[in-house]
Amino acid sequence: MRTKSVKKNKINVITLGCSKNTYDSEVLMGQLRANGKEVVHEQEGNIVVINTCGFIDNAKEESVNTILEYADKKERGVVDKVFVTGCLSERYRPDLEKEIPNIDQYFGTTELPLLLKALGADYKHELLGERLTTTPKNYAYLKIAEGCDRPCSFCAIPLMRGKHVSQPIEKLVKEAEGLAKNGVKELILIAQDLTYYGLDLYKKRNLAELLEALVKVEGIEWIRLHYAFPSGFPMDVLEVMRREPKICNYIDIPLQHISDAILKSMKRGTTQEKTTRLLNEFRKAVPGIAIRTTLIVGYPGETEEDFQILKDWVREMRFERLGCFTYSHEENTGAYALEDDVPEATKLARQQEIMDIQSQVSFELNQEKIGQTFRCVIDRKEGNYFVGRTEFDSPDVDNEVLIDASQHYLKTGEFAMIRIFDASEFDLYGEPI
Repeated sequence: MRTKSVKKNKINVITLGCSKNTYDSEVLMGQLRANGKEVVHEQEGNIVVINTCGFIDNAKEESVNTILEYADKKERGVVDKVFVTGCLSERYRPDLEKEIPNIDQYFGTTELPLLLKALGADYKHELLGERLTTTPKNYAYLKIAEGCDRPCSFCAIPLMRGKHVSQPIEKLVKEAEGLAKNGVKELILIAQDLTYYGLDLYKKRNLAELLEALVKVEGIEWIRLHYAFPSGFPMDVLEVMRREPKICNYIDIPLQHISDAILKSMKRGTTQEKTTRLLNEFRKAVPGIAIRTTLIVGYPGETEEDFQILKDWVREMRFERLGCFTYSHEENTGAYALEDDVPEATKLARQQEIMDIQSQVSFELNQEKIGQTFRCVIDRKEGNYFVGRTEFDSPDVDNEVLIDASQHYLKTGEFAMIRIFDASEFDLYGEPI
């Protein structure tokens, strides 16, 4: 007589949205693995956990579509259980429970122990910073704080992530040491607002002290800063950046706009003059620094004059990296009380104009790199190319360095000196020396 086989559960974690969600998924997967569960990331599994994004319209739509897709798969018996967590679930749980009831359970951003319990696992406090990384082995995100205390009128993140909470330096160093032991060479520091780091714990902005501690971690060769805020920037960070070779001469500082009228309505706490002075100080303090920023066009009340000011400023500042979003009218934010009065077609046209200007700037800056040699990390092999990055480039969003794999052999995850012989707007072409 044949015995009935017991199907082993496999948990598939699907991550949508930003690097902070990637980090949260990795923590969840680390906990599940420590509980003896079989867990995969965006592969086949009979139990599905969707870590959602609820930031702007496009991200919400992608999250809802993914939930619907897996609710349908559950209906058809392709998967057994579906759980939803993350920002969308935190923000719209009652609506989601009503509209898509065929989900086993919805969880908010702070309910990891409850989610683990639903998956038959216990939350293990002793797993300090241990997680199952999903990025290429050479880099990992290090979340140094959660939440945000800024009052920006367009932003729903405080609704989903709560108030700013910094992680202690000792805890972050321990986590970095664990990552380094697993072969991670590059730490990408993330938070809603890096510049606020330490105010709650140490009663002062303490990012520089954290960096001083992290550069001592053996095996870590690059440390990169993501998501700084322009008002109250701790200038001692630039001194550490200039002095410490491990800290990439790179900063991601979302500026959103530059017209004083729009900045005031956005509640950004700064002006065009102050912002321009700050960026000039960055470039003076750290010669050759790459500044990445993001902008929003089509914010309520943005006139042609406001947009012209923004365009002229983008031309003048010649950012090394720049992304541009169209404004998304988010309920329960300060700007929701304003009339969303810029037509969608105008928003898209303005976005395109900004990106066309940046495209030209990027092309010119990249042409200057021809003939220069850079230390690059090789992230992966793709098609006929090894794909690397300089210290001035973050994964997924910035330039890549392409090396012909039919001519040269390079080891992924390792560093190599690459001479640049050609360049386009967003890619560099090089050869090892």
